[in-house]
Amino acid sequence: MPLPLLIRDSRDTDIPIITGIYGHHVRHGLASFEEEAPSLGEMGRRRADMLDKGYPYIVAERHGRVVGYAYAAAYRLRPAYRFAVENSIYIDQADRGGGIGSALLPALIERCAARGYRQMIAVIGDSANAASIALHAKFGFRTVGTFTSIGWKHGRWVDSVLMQRALGDGDASAPPERPDR
Repeated sequence: MPLPLLIRDSRDTDIPIITGIYGHHVRHGLASFEEEAPSLGEMGRRRADMLDKGYPYIVAERHGRVVGYAYAAAYRLRPAYRFAVENSIYIDQADRGGGIGSALLPALIERCAARGYRQMIAVIGDSANAASIALHAKFGFRTVGTFTSIGWKHGRWVDSVLMQRALGDGDASAPPERPDR
């Protein structure tokens, strides 16, 4: 039985492990369409940018060690999209399958809903990424489309699966003037 997880806001001191987790996914996986792993400084800059804009950036910690992280960012930059966020979740390769995604995703959903966002989008790299698709479906996301062969990585064409779920009232009522960032 896995040890309990602590879900908390990320800290500056988490950047090295976050960089390592993400770097592995960039170099060996298809969840990210980046082809070169960003540096420690770049990952710190990206996190600071998300936090400055008021988006949540959280980690899962088990026995004092960060084993995964998740964050939300603007889905698109045009003003009409201001109530929609895109989520990203990355788990340490050594800890996959241990319920970390199932702890991070609802915590991220809750934080985004509390800030007034109304829709969350998952852009899942690789239509064969059954684990990520199942994780999102478990928490209320529905598949809304697939971009076939949209990216080229690791010597093959890769799809992107788009999934969506409502946050809070979704589109059942008018949103606040701005999300509470």
